[in-house]
Amino acid sequence: MSMATEKKFIGIIPARYASSRFPGKPLAIIHGKSMIRRVYEQAVKALDVVYVATDDQRIFDAVSDFGGRVAMTSETHKSGTDRCAEALQVAEKEQRTTYDAVLNVQGDEPFIQPQQLELLKSCFLGEETEIATLVKEVDNAETLTDPNRPKVIINAKGEAIYFSRSIIPYLRGVDQSRWVEQHTYYIHIGLYGFRRDVLPIITQLQPSALEKAESLEQLRWIEHGFKIAVRITQYESFGVDTPEDLKRLMDNP
Repeated sequence: MSMATEKKFIGIIPARYASSRFPGKPLAIIHGKSMIRRVYEQAVKALDVVYVATDDQRIFDAVSDFGGRVAMTSETHKSGTDRCAEALQVAEKEQRTTYDAVLNVQGDEPFIQPQQLELLKSCFLGEETEIATLVKEVDNAETLTDPNRPKVIINAKGEAIYFSRSIIPYLRGVDQSRWVEQHTYYIHIGLYGFRRDVLPIITQLQPSALEKAESLEQLRWIEHGFKIAVRITQYESFGVDTPEDLKRLMDNP
C-alpha cells in the first residue's frame, strides 16, 4: 500500500449564505443542481469523506436533503480557513477518526476537477508539507493584469514565496504586452491543503501587514514562517463571485 493511500484526507467546503455580491450563492441552481451540490459531488470523486461547513440553516438543510455531510459552524468566522477548522472538529467527532490532512475546497467552483484534488493530496506524501496549494501558468495578458487573479512566485523547492494582485515579477526593459511571452507567470488556484496539526495553529495567527495590504490571507501564513508547497495544474479554475459570473457559466456549460 502506498503512503498516499495510507494517509487519511478529508475535504471541507466552506459555504456562507451571506455575500455582498451574490447572496445565497451556494444555493444558486446550475443546470438543475445547486452550486454547493455540484462542488460536493466533484469533491467526493477524489475524497472518501467530504463535509460542507456552513453557518446557515438553509444551506445545512439543502446539503442534508441531497445526502451530503454538513457541519453547522459559527457565524463569526472571518475566513473559510477558520470555518474549516471548526468543521474538522465536528467531522472527526462524527467519524470517530483523526485525519492527516484537510483539503479546503472552494464552495463557488462547481466544476472543480477531481484531478486537481488528487494533485493537492500528492503534496502530503511526506511529512514535511505544512500547507499546499495549486497554480496554473498564465497564457494571456488579460489574466496577467487582472487584480482578482493573484499571481504567485515559486522558489526552486516548489514553495510559494509571495502572492500578489500585482504582476510579479516586473520585467524590466520589456514592453508589458510581451511579458507573458518572455516569462512564465503563474496564477493562484484557490485550493488549499493543510496538515492536520497546522490548521488550528494558523487560525490563531493575527492578520499581518502584507495580508492587509493585498487582502490575501495566505500572506499571513508566509509572514509567520509557514511553507506553502505548490503544484502546477493544467485545469482552469472558474469561481462564481457574482450573478454575472453565473450567467456566463450557464451560457458556456
